[in-house]
Amino acid sequence: MARYIFITGGVVSSLGKGLMAASLGALLQARGYKVRIRKFDPYLNVDPGTMSPYQHGEVYVTDDGAETDLDLGHYERFTGVSARQSDNVTSGRVYQQIIARERRGDYLGATVQVIPHVTDAIKEFALADQGDHDFILCEIGGTVGDIESLPFMEAIRQLRNELEPDQTLSVHVTLVPYIAAAGELKTKPTQHSVRELASLGIKPDVLLCRCEHPLPDSERRKIAQFCNVRQESVIPALDAPSIYSVPLQYHAEGLDSEVLRGFGITDAREPDLAAWHDIVDRYENPEGEVTIGVVGKYVGLPDAYKSLNEALVHGGLANRVKVNIRWIDAEVFEGDDAEIAARLEPLHGILVPGGFGERGSEGKIASVRFARERKVPFFGICLGMQMACIEGARSAGHASASSTEFGETTDPVVGIITEWMSEEGLQKREADGDLGGTMRLGAYDARLAGNSRVSHIYGGETRISERHRHRYEVNSAYREPLEQGGLIFSGMSPDGLLPEIVERPDHPWFVGVQFHPELKSKPFDPHPLFAGFVAAALDQSRLV
Repeated sequence: MARYIFITGGVVSSLGKGLMAASLGALLQARGYKVRIRKFDPYLNVDPGTMSPYQHGEVYVTDDGAETDLDLGHYERFTGVSARQSDNVTSGRVYQQIIARERRGDYLGATVQVIPHVTDAIKEFALADQGDHDFILCEIGGTVGDIESLPFMEAIRQLRNELEPDQTLSVHVTLVPYIAAAGELKTKPTQHSVRELASLGIKPDVLLCRCEHPLPDSERRKIAQFCNVRQESVIPALDAPSIYSVPLQYHAEGLDSEVLRGFGITDAREPDLAAWHDIVDRYENPEGEVTIGVVGKYVGLPDAYKSLNEALVHGGLANRVKVNIRWIDAEVFEGDDAEIAARLEPLHGILVPGGFGERGSEGKIASVRFARERKVPFFGICLGMQMACIEGARSAGHASASSTEFGETTDPVVGIITEWMSEEGLQKREADGDLGGTMRLGAYDARLAGNSRVSHIYGGETRISERHRHRYEVNSAYREPLEQGGLIFSGMSPDGLLPEIVERPDHPWFVGVQFHPELKSKPFDPHPLFAGFVAAALDQSRLV
Protein backbone atom coordinates (compact mmCIF):
# COMPACT_ATOMS: atom_id res chain seq x y z
CA MET A 1 0.00 0.00 0.00
CA ALA A 2 1.58 3.26 -1.11
CA ARG A 3 1.59 6.18 1.31
CA TYR A 4 1.03 9.68 -0.07
CA ILE A 5 2.88 12.85 0.91
CA PHE A 6 1.23 16.02 -0.42
CA ILE A 7 3.57 19.01 -0.67
CA THR A 8 2.13 22.52 -0.89
CA GLY A 9 3.63 25.99 -0.68
CA GLY A 10 2.54 29.32 0.69
CA VAL A 11 3.43 33.02 1.04
CA VAL A 12 5.51 33.29 -2.15
CA SER A 13 6.57 31.11 -5.05
CA SER A 14 10.11 29.82 -5.68
CA LEU A 15 10.56 28.57 -2.13
CA GLY A 16 12.04 25.32 -3.36
CA LYS A 17 9.17 22.84 -3.07
CA GLY A 18 10.66 20.79 -5.89
CA LEU A 19 14.05 20.64 -4.21
CA MET A 20 12.37 19.81 -0.90
CA ALA A 21 10.39 16.97 -2.51
CA ALA A 22 13.54 15.63 -4.18
CA SER A 23 15.50 15.82 -0.91
CA LEU A 24 12.78 14.11 1.11
CA GLY A 25 12.52 11.42 -1.55
CA ALA A 26 16.28 10.88 -1.36
CA LEU A 27 16.17 10.61 2.44
CA LEU A 28 13.33 8.07 2.40
CA GLN A 29 15.18 6.15 -0.30
CA ALA A 30 18.33 6.17 1.84
CA ARG A 31 16.28 4.44 4.55
CA GLY A 32 15.44 1.62 2.13
CA TYR A 33 12.03 2.75 0.88
CA LYS A 34 10.91 2.85 -2.75
CA VAL A 35 9.73 6.32 -3.74
CA ARG A 36 8.11 8.07 -6.66
CA ILE A 37 7.66 11.84 -6.98
CA ARG A 38 4.97 13.66 -8.97
CA LYS A 39 4.30 17.26 -9.93
CA PHE A 40 0.82 18.78 -10.37
CA ASP A 41 0.99 22.07 -12.30
CA PRO A 42 -2.09 24.35 -12.21
CA TYR A 43 -1.43 26.22 -15.48
CA LEU A 44 -3.68 25.64 -18.50
CA ASN A 45 -0.94 24.62 -20.93
CA VAL A 46 -1.21 20.91 -21.66
CA ASP A 47 2.53 20.69 -20.97
CA PRO A 48 5.44 23.16 -20.91
CA GLY A 49 6.64 22.08 -24.37
CA THR A 50 5.52 25.26 -26.14
CA MET A 51 6.29 27.65 -23.28
CA SER A 52 9.15 30.14 -23.52
CA PRO A 53 12.20 29.18 -21.44
CA TYR A 54 12.05 32.70 -20.02
CA GLN A 55 8.54 31.92 -18.75
CA HIS A 56 9.05 28.44 -17.42
CA GLY A 57 12.71 27.46 -17.50
CA GLU A 58 13.82 24.29 -19.23
CA VAL A 59 11.52 21.55 -20.47
CA TYR A 60 12.50 18.25 -18.91
CA VAL A 61 11.95 15.18 -21.10
CA THR A 62 11.34 11.66 -19.79
CA ASP A 63 12.26 8.32 -21.37
CA ASP A 64 8.67 7.82 -22.50
CA GLY A 65 8.64 11.17 -24.32
CA ALA A 66 6.77 13.44 -21.91
CA GLU A 67 7.63 17.14 -21.90
CA THR A 68 7.48 18.04 -18.23
CA ASP A 69 8.28 20.58 -15.54
CA LEU A 70 11.95 21.10 -14.63
CA ASP A 71 11.25 19.90 -11.08
CA LEU A 72 11.13 16.36 -12.44
CA GLY A 73 14.81 16.84 -13.20
CA HIS A 74 15.42 17.47 -9.49
CA TYR A 75 13.44 14.33 -8.66
CA GLU A 76 15.51 12.17 -11.01
CA ARG A 77 18.86 13.67 -10.05
CA PHE A 78 18.25 13.13 -6.34
CA THR A 79 16.62 9.68 -6.42
CA GLY A 80 17.79 8.09 -9.67
CA VAL A 81 14.19 7.02 -10.35
CA SER A 82 13.28 7.63 -14.00
CA ALA A 83 10.25 9.89 -14.31
CA ARG A 84 7.29 8.98 -16.52
CA GLN A 85 4.40 10.69 -18.30
CA SER A 86 2.24 9.83 -15.28
CA ASP A 87 4.47 11.88 -12.97
CA ASN A 88 3.47 15.32 -14.30
CA VAL A 89 -0.03 16.59 -14.92
CA THR A 90 -1.32 20.09 -15.65
CA SER A 91 -4.74 21.69 -15.46
CA GLY A 92 -4.62 21.86 -19.24
CA ARG A 93 -4.14 18.11 -19.55
CA VAL A 94 -6.90 17.45 -17.00
CA TYR A 95 -9.37 19.68 -18.82
CA GLN A 96 -8.31 18.27 -22.20
CA GLN A 97 -9.11 14.78 -20.97
CA ILE A 98 -12.44 15.81 -19.45
CA ILE A 99 -13.59 17.67 -22.57
CA ALA A 100 -12.63 14.69 -24.73
CA ARG A 101 -14.74 12.44 -22.49
CA GLU A 102 -17.65 14.88 -22.63
CA ARG A 103 -17.51 15.01 -26.44
CA ARG A 104 -17.58 11.21 -26.60
CA GLY A 105 -20.60 11.14 -24.34
CA ASP A 106 -18.82 9.32 -21.52
CA TYR A 107 -20.68 11.37 -18.89
CA LEU A 108 -24.08 10.20 -20.21
CA GLY A 109 -25.54 13.68 -20.43
CA ALA A 110 -24.52 14.81 -16.95
CA THR A 111 -23.53 18.40 -16.27
CA VAL A 112 -19.74 18.44 -16.23
CA GLN A 113 -18.43 20.36 -13.21
CA VAL A 114 -15.23 21.06 -11.30
CA ILE A 115 -16.59 18.90 -8.50
CA PRO A 116 -16.74 15.99 -9.00
CA HIS A 117 -15.39 15.65 -12.56
CA VAL A 118 -12.21 17.76 -12.42
CA THR A 119 -11.28 16.67 -8.91
CA ASP A 120 -11.98 13.03 -9.79
CA ALA A 121 -9.63 13.31 -12.79
CA ILE A 122 -6.91 14.79 -10.57
CA LYS A 123 -7.35 11.96 -8.10
CA GLU A 124 -7.08 9.45 -10.94
CA PHE A 125 -3.70 10.91 -11.84
CA ALA A 126 -2.56 10.86 -8.21
CA LEU A 127 -3.53 7.23 -7.70
CA ALA A 128 -2.41 5.86 -11.08
CA ASP A 129 0.72 3.83 -11.71
CA GLN A 130 1.48 3.16 -8.03
CA GLY A 131 3.55 0.04 -8.65
CA ASP A 132 5.22 -1.32 -5.53
CA HIS A 133 6.30 2.05 -4.18
CA ASP A 134 6.27 2.72 -0.45
CA PHE A 135 5.84 6.48 -0.78
CA ILE A 136 4.45 8.70 -3.54
CA LEU A 137 5.26 12.36 -3.09
CA CYS A 138 2.93 14.80 -4.86
CA GLU A 139 4.07 18.40 -5.24
CA ILE A 140 1.40 20.99 -6.03
CA GLY A 141 2.73 23.91 -8.08
CA GLY A 142 2.01 27.52 -7.19
CA THR A 143 1.00 28.80 -3.77
CA VAL A 144 -2.01 28.33 -1.52
CA GLY A 145 -4.75 30.76 -2.46
CA ASP A 146 -4.04 30.77 -6.21
CA ILE A 147 -7.26 30.44 -8.17
CA GLU A 148 -5.65 27.95 -10.54
CA SER A 149 -4.63 25.54 -7.78
CA LEU A 150 -8.00 25.32 -6.00
CA PRO A 151 -9.16 22.13 -7.80
CA PHE A 152 -5.89 20.43 -6.84
CA MET A 153 -6.26 21.47 -3.21
CA GLU A 154 -9.81 20.15 -3.17
CA ALA A 155 -8.64 16.86 -4.68
CA ILE A 156 -6.04 16.56 -1.91
CA ARG A 157 -8.70 17.24 0.72
CA GLN A 158 -10.90 14.51 -0.73
CA LEU A 159 -8.04 12.01 -0.98
CA ARG A 160 -7.08 12.56 2.65
CA ASN A 161 -10.65 11.62 3.59
CA GLU A 162 -10.94 8.69 1.19
CA LEU A 163 -7.62 6.98 1.92
CA GLU A 164 -6.72 5.36 5.23
CA PRO A 165 -5.85 7.77 8.08
CA ASP A 166 -2.24 6.58 8.15
CA GLN A 167 -1.88 6.67 4.35
CA THR A 168 -1.53 10.43 3.75
CA LEU A 169 0.49 13.30 5.16
CA SER A 170 0.64 17.01 4.34
CA VAL A 171 3.90 19.00 4.20
CA HIS A 172 3.56 22.76 3.80
CA VAL A 173 6.53 24.91 2.73
CA THR A 174 6.42 28.52 3.90
CA LEU A 175 8.60 31.60 4.25
CA VAL A 176 9.80 33.07 7.54
CA PRO A 177 11.22 36.40 6.37
CA TYR A 178 13.87 38.39 8.18
CA ILE A 179 13.09 42.08 8.57
CA ALA A 180 16.47 43.79 8.72
CA ALA A 181 15.12 47.07 10.10
CA ALA A 182 13.61 45.25 13.07
CA GLY A 183 16.31 42.61 13.30
CA GLU A 184 13.65 39.92 13.61
CA LEU A 185 12.28 36.85 11.89
CA LYS A 186 8.55 37.19 11.28
CA THR A 187 6.26 34.19 11.67
CA LYS A 188 3.02 35.93 10.69
CA PRO A 189 3.27 35.06 6.95
CA THR A 190 3.53 31.38 7.87
CA GLN A 191 0.55 31.66 10.22
CA HIS A 192 -1.57 33.27 7.50
CA SER A 193 -0.51 30.68 4.93
CA VAL A 194 -1.44 27.78 7.21
CA ARG A 195 -4.77 29.47 8.00
CA GLU A 196 -5.45 29.77 4.25
CA LEU A 197 -4.62 26.09 3.79
CA ALA A 198 -6.85 25.12 6.71
CA SER A 199 -9.72 27.14 5.18
CA LEU A 200 -9.51 24.73 2.22
CA GLY A 201 -9.89 21.76 4.55
CA ILE A 202 -6.24 20.69 4.67
CA LYS A 203 -4.35 20.56 7.97
CA PRO A 204 -0.58 20.40 7.49
CA ASP A 205 1.30 17.78 9.52
CA VAL A 206 4.80 19.14 8.89
CA LEU A 207 5.90 22.72 8.23
CA LEU A 208 9.13 23.39 6.35
CA CYS A 209 10.10 26.99 7.08
CA ARG A 210 12.46 28.65 4.59
CA CYS A 211 14.56 31.29 6.30
CA GLU A 212 17.85 33.16 5.88
CA HIS A 213 18.68 33.15 9.60
CA PRO A 214 18.49 30.37 12.22
CA LEU A 215 14.99 29.82 13.56
CA PRO A 216 15.11 30.03 17.38
CA ASP A 217 13.18 27.51 19.47
CA SER A 218 10.96 30.35 20.69
CA GLU A 219 9.85 31.06 17.11
CA ARG A 220 9.38 27.38 16.34
CA ARG A 221 7.20 27.07 19.43
CA LYS A 222 5.20 30.13 18.39
CA ILE A 223 4.62 28.72 14.89
CA ALA A 224 3.64 25.34 16.35
CA GLN A 225 1.09 26.91 18.70
CA PHE A 226 -0.56 29.10 16.11
CA CYS A 227 -0.47 26.48 13.34
CA ASN A 228 -1.61 23.50 15.41
CA VAL A 229 1.41 21.24 14.84
CA ARG A 230 4.09 19.75 17.09
CA GLN A 231 7.13 21.92 17.67
CA GLU A 232 9.29 19.08 16.32
CA SER A 233 7.26 19.23 13.10
CA VAL A 234 8.37 22.82 12.45
CA ILE A 235 11.49 22.20 10.37
CA PRO A 236 13.89 25.10 9.69
CA ALA A 237 15.21 25.20 6.10
CA LEU A 238 18.07 27.66 5.89
CA ASP A 239 19.78 28.58 2.63
CA ALA A 240 22.36 25.92 1.75
CA PRO A 241 25.80 26.31 0.11
CA SER A 242 24.69 23.94 -2.66
CA ILE A 243 21.53 22.06 -3.54
CA TYR A 244 23.34 18.76 -2.94
CA SER A 245 23.85 19.57 0.74
CA VAL A 246 20.10 20.02 1.24
CA PRO A 247 19.28 16.33 1.96
CA LEU A 248 21.92 16.25 4.70
CA GLN A 249 20.69 19.55 6.11
CA TYR A 250 17.06 18.43 6.17
CA HIS A 251 18.01 15.13 7.81
CA ALA A 252 19.95 16.98 10.51
CA GLU A 253 16.82 19.06 11.21
CA GLY A 254 14.69 15.90 11.48
CA LEU A 255 12.50 16.21 8.37
CA ASP A 256 12.49 12.53 7.40
CA SER A 257 12.05 11.42 11.01
CA GLU A 258 9.01 13.66 11.45
CA VAL A 259 7.47 12.47 8.19
CA LEU A 260 7.86 8.84 9.25
CA ARG A 261 6.49 9.62 12.71
CA GLY A 262 3.48 11.22 11.04
CA PHE A 263 2.79 7.89 9.35
CA GLY A 264 3.23 6.03 12.63
CA ILE A 265 6.51 4.42 11.46
CA THR A 266 8.86 4.12 14.42
CA ASP A 267 11.08 1.21 13.38
CA ALA A 268 12.66 2.66 10.23
CA ARG A 269 16.36 2.03 9.76
CA GLU A 270 18.79 4.91 9.84
CA PRO A 271 19.51 6.36 6.37
CA ASP A 272 22.70 5.48 4.52
CA LEU A 273 23.91 8.93 3.49
CA ALA A 274 27.50 8.02 2.56
CA ALA A 275 26.94 8.91 -1.12
CA TRP A 276 25.60 12.35 -0.19
CA HIS A 277 28.52 13.02 2.16
CA ASP A 278 30.90 12.11 -0.69
CA ILE A 279 29.08 14.42 -3.12
CA VAL A 280 29.23 17.34 -0.67
CA ASP A 281 32.91 16.65 0.06
CA ARG A 282 33.75 16.67 -3.65
CA TYR A 283 31.75 19.87 -4.17
CA GLU A 284 33.19 21.76 -1.20
CA ASN A 285 36.79 20.54 -1.53
CA PRO A 286 37.75 20.63 -5.21
CA GLU A 287 41.34 20.01 -6.24
CA GLY A 288 41.25 22.39 -9.20
CA GLU A 289 38.92 24.40 -11.37
CA VAL A 290 37.99 24.93 -14.99
CA THR A 291 35.98 27.57 -16.83
CA ILE A 292 33.38 26.47 -19.36
CA GLY A 293 31.67 28.91 -21.69
CA VAL A 294 28.05 28.12 -22.55
CA VAL A 295 27.20 29.99 -25.76
CA GLY A 296 23.42 30.02 -25.90
CA LYS A 297 20.25 31.90 -26.62
CA TYR A 298 18.52 31.93 -23.22
CA VAL A 299 21.48 32.76 -21.00
CA GLY A 300 19.54 35.55 -19.28
CA LEU A 301 17.73 32.88 -17.23
CA PRO A 302 19.96 30.05 -15.96
CA ASP A 303 16.88 27.89 -15.24
CA ALA A 304 16.47 27.64 -19.02
CA TYR A 305 19.53 25.36 -18.89
CA LYS A 306 18.94 23.86 -15.43
CA SER A 307 19.85 20.25 -16.24
CA LEU A 308 22.83 21.40 -18.30
CA ASN A 309 24.10 23.49 -15.40
CA GLU A 310 23.79 20.54 -13.02
CA ALA A 311 25.37 18.08 -15.47
CA LEU A 312 28.45 20.33 -15.71
CA VAL A 313 28.61 20.36 -11.91
CA HIS A 314 28.41 16.55 -11.99
CA GLY A 315 31.26 16.49 -14.49
CA GLY A 316 33.22 18.54 -11.99
CA LEU A 317 32.35 16.12 -9.19
CA ALA A 318 33.60 13.21 -11.32
CA ASN A 319 36.95 14.99 -11.76
CA ARG A 320 36.96 16.61 -8.32
CA VAL A 321 37.21 20.11 -9.77
CA LYS A 322 35.08 23.22 -9.55
CA VAL A 323 33.35 24.13 -12.80
CA ASN A 324 32.96 27.87 -13.35
CA ILE A 325 30.22 28.41 -15.93
CA ARG A 326 30.40 31.55 -18.04
CA TRP A 327 27.05 32.24 -19.72
CA ILE A 328 27.59 33.93 -23.10
CA ASP A 329 24.86 35.40 -25.30
CA ALA A 330 25.43 34.01 -28.81
CA GLU A 331 24.16 37.23 -30.39
CA VAL A 332 27.14 39.26 -29.17
CA PHE A 333 29.43 37.24 -31.47
CA GLU A 334 27.75 37.83 -34.77
CA GLY A 335 30.18 39.51 -37.18
CA ASP A 336 32.75 40.49 -34.55
CA ASP A 337 35.89 38.33 -34.60
CA ALA A 338 37.61 40.49 -31.98
CA GLU A 339 34.73 40.04 -29.57
CA ILE A 340 34.74 36.29 -30.19
CA ALA A 341 38.43 36.00 -29.34
CA ALA A 342 38.12 38.24 -26.27
CA ARG A 343 35.24 36.16 -24.87
CA LEU A 344 36.45 32.67 -25.76
CA GLU A 345 40.24 32.74 -25.32
CA PRO A 346 40.11 32.56 -21.49
CA LEU A 347 37.89 29.45 -21.59
CA HIS A 348 38.98 25.85 -21.05
CA GLY A 349 35.96 24.44 -22.86
CA ILE A 350 33.11 25.66 -25.08
CA LEU A 351 29.60 24.22 -25.00
CA VAL A 352 26.80 25.11 -27.42
CA PRO A 353 23.47 23.85 -26.00
CA GLY A 354 20.10 23.09 -27.53
CA GLY A 355 17.62 25.74 -28.60
CA PHE A 356 15.18 26.79 -31.29
CA GLY A 357 15.14 29.46 -33.97
CA GLU A 358 17.66 31.47 -35.96
CA ARG A 359 18.49 34.14 -33.39
CA GLY A 360 22.10 33.76 -32.25
CA SER A 361 22.84 30.94 -34.72
CA GLU A 362 25.76 32.72 -36.43
CA GLY A 363 27.31 33.41 -33.05
CA LYS A 364 27.06 29.73 -32.17
CA ILE A 365 28.64 28.76 -35.50
CA ALA A 366 31.45 31.23 -34.85
CA SER A 367 32.02 29.61 -31.45
CA VAL A 368 32.29 26.20 -33.09
CA ARG A 369 34.82 27.58 -35.57
CA PHE A 370 36.89 29.08 -32.76
CA ALA A 371 36.91 25.76 -30.86
CA ARG A 372 37.89 23.83 -33.99
CA GLU A 373 40.67 26.17 -35.06
CA ARG A 374 42.11 26.82 -31.58
CA LYS A 375 41.81 23.16 -30.46
CA VAL A 376 39.64 24.09 -27.47
CA PRO A 377 37.46 21.24 -26.10
CA PHE A 378 34.02 21.55 -27.68
CA PHE A 379 30.69 19.97 -26.78
CA GLY A 380 27.61 20.54 -28.96
CA ILE A 381 24.19 19.40 -27.76
CA CYS A 382 21.16 19.07 -30.07
CA LEU A 383 21.18 22.41 -31.93
CA GLY A 384 24.84 22.64 -30.89
CA MET A 385 25.62 19.50 -32.91
CA GLN A 386 23.71 20.92 -35.87
CA MET A 387 25.75 24.14 -35.66
CA ALA A 388 28.92 22.03 -35.63
CA CYS A 389 27.79 20.28 -38.82
CA ILE A 390 26.91 23.55 -40.54
CA GLU A 391 30.31 24.98 -39.55
CA GLY A 392 31.98 21.80 -40.78
CA ALA A 393 30.20 22.02 -44.11
CA ARG A 394 31.15 25.66 -44.54
CA SER A 395 34.80 24.95 -43.74
CA ALA A 396 34.67 22.12 -46.32
CA GLY A 397 33.60 24.48 -49.09
CA HIS A 398 29.78 24.67 -48.73
CA ALA A 399 29.70 28.39 -47.97
CA SER A 400 25.89 28.61 -47.97
CA ALA A 401 25.37 25.63 -45.63
CA SER A 402 22.50 26.26 -43.22
CA SER A 403 19.35 24.79 -41.66
CA THR A 404 15.84 24.89 -43.10
CA GLU A 405 14.79 25.95 -39.60
CA PHE A 406 16.30 29.33 -40.42
CA GLY A 407 14.63 29.70 -43.84
CA GLU A 408 15.15 28.50 -47.41
CA THR A 409 18.68 27.36 -48.25
CA THR A 410 20.43 25.77 -51.20
CA ASP A 411 22.63 23.76 -48.81
CA PRO A 412 20.27 22.18 -46.23
CA VAL A 413 22.78 20.49 -43.95
CA VAL A 414 19.99 20.42 -41.35
CA GLY A 415 16.35 19.83 -42.25
CA ILE A 416 13.00 19.10 -40.65
CA ILE A 417 12.22 15.47 -39.93
CA THR A 418 8.73 14.23 -40.80
CA GLU A 419 9.21 10.46 -40.45
CA TRP A 420 11.30 8.26 -38.14
CA MET A 421 11.20 4.86 -36.54
CA SER A 422 10.49 4.30 -32.85
CA GLU A 423 9.67 1.27 -30.70
CA GLU A 424 6.01 1.95 -31.50
CA GLY A 425 6.71 1.87 -35.25
CA LEU A 426 6.87 4.57 -37.93
CA GLN A 427 6.24 8.08 -36.56
CA LYS A 428 4.96 10.79 -38.91
CA ARG A 429 4.65 14.55 -38.44
CA GLU A 430 3.46 17.39 -40.65
CA ALA A 431 5.93 20.20 -41.30
CA ASP A 432 3.21 22.79 -40.63
CA GLY A 433 1.47 20.86 -37.83
CA ASP A 434 1.03 21.74 -34.16
CA LEU A 435 4.21 22.55 -32.26
CA GLY A 436 3.26 20.86 -29.00
CA GLY A 437 4.37 17.25 -28.57
CA THR A 438 5.29 16.79 -32.25
CA MET A 439 9.07 16.50 -31.99
CA ARG A 440 11.20 13.40 -31.70
CA LEU A 441 10.78 13.00 -27.97
CA GLY A 442 12.07 10.55 -25.39
CA ALA A 443 14.61 7.74 -25.35
CA TYR A 444 16.01 6.42 -28.63
CA ASP A 445 18.88 4.02 -29.24
CA ALA A 446 22.06 4.88 -31.14
CA ARG A 447 24.82 2.67 -32.54
CA LEU A 448 28.39 3.80 -31.88
CA ALA A 449 31.36 3.22 -34.15
CA GLY A 450 33.62 0.78 -32.34
CA ASN A 451 36.84 2.74 -32.79
CA SER A 452 35.36 6.14 -31.93
CA ARG A 453 36.07 8.53 -29.07
CA VAL A 454 32.45 8.35 -27.89
CA SER A 455 32.58 4.56 -27.72
CA HIS A 456 35.59 4.92 -25.45
CA ILE A 457 33.78 7.59 -23.41
CA TYR A 458 30.84 5.22 -22.94
CA GLY A 459 33.19 2.51 -21.67
CA GLY A 460 33.36 0.53 -24.90
CA GLU A 461 29.59 0.37 -25.44
CA THR A 462 28.44 0.10 -29.03
CA ARG A 463 24.74 0.77 -28.37
CA ILE A 464 23.37 3.48 -26.08
CA SER A 465 19.98 4.99 -25.23
CA GLU A 466 19.57 8.75 -24.78
CA ARG A 467 16.71 11.25 -24.60
CA HIS A 468 15.78 13.48 -27.53
CA ARG A 469 13.80 16.67 -28.02
CA HIS A 470 14.11 18.16 -31.48
CA ARG A 471 12.29 18.69 -34.76
CA TYR A 472 15.26 19.02 -37.16
CA GLU A 473 17.96 16.49 -38.08
CA VAL A 474 21.38 16.60 -39.72
CA ASN A 475 21.00 15.63 -43.37
CA SER A 476 22.91 12.35 -43.81
CA ALA A 477 23.31 13.17 -47.53
CA TYR A 478 26.13 15.50 -46.40
CA ARG A 479 27.98 12.71 -44.60
CA GLU A 480 30.68 12.28 -47.25
CA PRO A 481 31.73 15.95 -47.58
CA LEU A 482 31.60 16.40 -43.80
CA GLU A 483 33.79 13.36 -43.20
CA GLN A 484 36.20 14.50 -45.90
CA GLY A 485 36.46 17.72 -43.88
CA GLY A 486 37.34 15.76 -40.73
CA LEU A 487 33.91 15.60 -39.02
CA ILE A 488 32.95 11.92 -38.74
CA PHE A 489 29.54 10.42 -37.90
CA SER A 490 30.46 8.21 -34.94
CA GLY A 491 26.88 7.50 -33.81
CA MET A 492 23.83 6.68 -35.92
CA SER A 493 20.25 5.60 -35.32
CA PRO A 494 19.86 1.78 -35.42
CA ASP A 495 18.46 1.96 -38.97
CA GLY A 496 21.52 3.95 -40.06
CA LEU A 497 19.50 6.93 -41.32
CA LEU A 498 19.76 9.59 -38.59
CA PRO A 499 23.10 11.01 -37.38
CA GLU A 500 23.24 10.94 -33.58
CA ILE A 501 26.88 11.83 -32.80
CA VAL A 502 29.68 13.61 -34.65
CA GLU A 503 33.30 14.04 -33.61
CA ARG A 504 36.68 15.21 -34.89
CA PRO A 505 39.41 12.59 -34.40
CA ASP A 506 42.13 15.20 -35.07
CA HIS A 507 40.92 17.42 -32.21
CA PRO A 508 41.70 17.02 -28.48
CA TRP A 509 37.96 16.78 -27.66
CA PHE A 510 35.27 17.75 -30.18
CA VAL A 511 31.92 15.98 -29.82
CA GLY A 512 28.40 16.89 -30.95
CA VAL A 513 25.31 14.89 -29.99
CA GLN A 514 21.75 15.17 -31.28
CA PHE A 515 20.29 14.06 -27.93
CA HIS A 516 20.30 15.68 -24.48
CA PRO A 517 22.73 13.78 -22.22
CA GLU A 518 22.25 16.31 -19.43
CA LEU A 519 18.81 14.82 -18.75
CA LYS A 520 20.32 11.57 -17.49
CA SER A 521 23.21 12.93 -15.42
CA LYS A 522 23.13 12.58 -11.63
CA PRO A 523 25.51 13.75 -8.88
CA PHE A 524 26.21 10.16 -7.81
CA ASP A 525 26.38 8.98 -11.46
CA PRO A 526 27.74 11.78 -13.69
CA HIS A 527 27.03 11.34 -17.38
CA PRO A 528 30.20 10.06 -19.10
CA LEU A 529 30.06 12.76 -21.79
CA PHE A 530 30.10 15.53 -19.19
CA ALA A 531 32.75 13.77 -17.13
CA GLY A 532 34.88 13.43 -20.29
CA PHE A 533 34.28 17.02 -21.38
CA VAL A 534 35.30 18.44 -18.00
CA ALA A 535 38.37 16.14 -17.97
CA ALA A 536 39.37 17.54 -21.38
CA ALA A 537 38.82 21.09 -20.09
CA LEU A 538 41.05 20.27 -17.13
CA ASP A 539 43.79 19.14 -19.53
CA GLN A 540 43.29 22.38 -21.47
CA SER A 541 43.66 24.44 -18.29
CA ARG A 542 47.09 22.92 -17.74
CA LEU A 543 48.22 24.08 -21.18
CA VAL A 544 47.40 27.76 -20.68
